[in-house]
Amino acid sequence: MTNQEILQCALRQSAIDLHCEPQDFLEDKNKIAVSGRSEEARRYLALPFACNLVSYGNNVVASIQEELRDIVKAYIDKYPVEHLFETPNMQVLNRALMEHGLQICFMAEYFLPDMAVLKELPCAYEMRILEQKDFETLYVPEWGNALSAERKSLDMLGVGAYDKDMLVGLAGCSADCETMWQIGVDVLPSYRRQGIAAALTSRIALETFAHGKVPFYCAAWSNIKSVRNAIKAGFRPAWVEMTAKEISFVEKMNQ
Repeated sequence: MTNQEILQCALRQSAIDLHCEPQDFLEDKNKIAVSGRSEEARRYLALPFACNLVSYGNNVVASIQEELRDIVKAYIDKYPVEHLFETPNMQVLNRALMEHGLQICFMAEYFLPDMAVLKELPCAYEMRILEQKDFETLYVPEWGNALSAERKSLDMLGVGAYDKDMLVGLAGCSADCETMWQIGVDVLPSYRRQGIAAALTSRIALETFAHGKVPFYCAAWSNIKSVRNAIKAGFRPAWVEMTAKEISFVEKMNQ
């Protein structure tokens, strides 16, 4: 696949998730869409959104509940795109949302592979391809980023790094939607800073393409280690998201 084909795949998926059109993310003007459910949306999303902002760099597309239209429109039209996802401006939206029982909850950056850069990186340890049947004993905290105990059926593919017979690093791919699989990776603390994570990430990305799917990678902006790993493995920033949830949901997560 070309980089343009990969981007178009991501745009189509974002349009499904946000209940809009792929071209909306490439316009100069901001867009608002009323959120709705879809069987083709990423499977971990709780739809419809109350308020979800997405930017591929040109503008912001907001997927919202209709009653929040005026609040969200006033916010996204007030500040430049590059400042809508950061403090202090973000606090303006958060205060307005709190009057409706909502708070900003999730903020993340998403990465897509750059086919001019992506290649299999070397690893000092043996790497093995893993399938669903191999994951049964691996749903433990050490591999909580690579695999999801809450959505085991979506964990489709893995690549493990082994020191002799001991698993020291694991990358997993989750079938979060029909066309795109999300990569997660973990490395045991005593084996970090050896390039294992990047080697696993690049290898599983290539394996994902071999399965006919587009890999993508997600990280919090503040997770510098994860962002560096994505870039080293051949991924580049593609889009950002900011999602509001009920205040009770946020408080429960903070307990």
